[in-house]
Amino acid sequence: MSIMLASGVDITQVYIIIARCRGQKRDSPAHFIFKEAKKERYGVIKMDKFHLTDFWRFVISIIICQLAGIIGSVFTTAAIPSWYASLRKPSFTPPNWLFGPVWIILFMLMGISLFIVWRIGMDTPNVRTGLTLFGIQLALNMLWSVAFFGLRSPLAGLIVIIILWIFILLTIVQFSKLSELASLLLIPYIVWVSYAGILNSSIYILNR
Repeated sequence: MSIMLASGVDITQVYIIIARCRGQKRDSPAHFIFKEAKKERYGVIKMDKFHLTDFWRFVISIIICQLAGIIGSVFTTAAIPSWYASLRKPSFTPPNWLFGPVWIILFMLMGISLFIVWRIGMDTPNVRTGLTLFGIQLALNMLWSVAFFGLRSPLAGLIVIIILWIFILLTIVQFSKLSELASLLLIPYIVWVSYAGILNSSIYILNR
């Protein structure tokens, strides 16, 4: 079934077929197709049972992403009131207090997205590829804080954030093959990183 869907069968047509088969029993092929189609479109969120292992995967996913933010903040917190405050910045620079809440929300969304894909199963090649890309972009996220704030180098930060943006995009594309919801949860993240990239480049230009 998964091979048929991956080969280009319109999932909307699958729903239409199932709608015409309402009289089928729950263990019939039609019911099985409908169940698998929901999985294909929405990811594992639509699966019937949420096991204890799923709960721990969810917790671990959230912790991993929030931990990345905490590690990055080690380099950020000390630099903001000193070095960062002394830089010339563009007019569209947000207030310093906004960064913390935004990143907490983004890391939460990233954790949920990670969980959805992880729950599908590590035995799936696309899952392993997606999680690898996710891990790379998460490492790059932490590296940006080290480069920009830790090294106090807007140029180094700009180089890292460009590479980060590319890997976020690759992660979204890969996650979309597994779960539409998982990929959509990363859209606010890439939008914010796009904005941060523009801000980073502007700071570099203004302070050369």
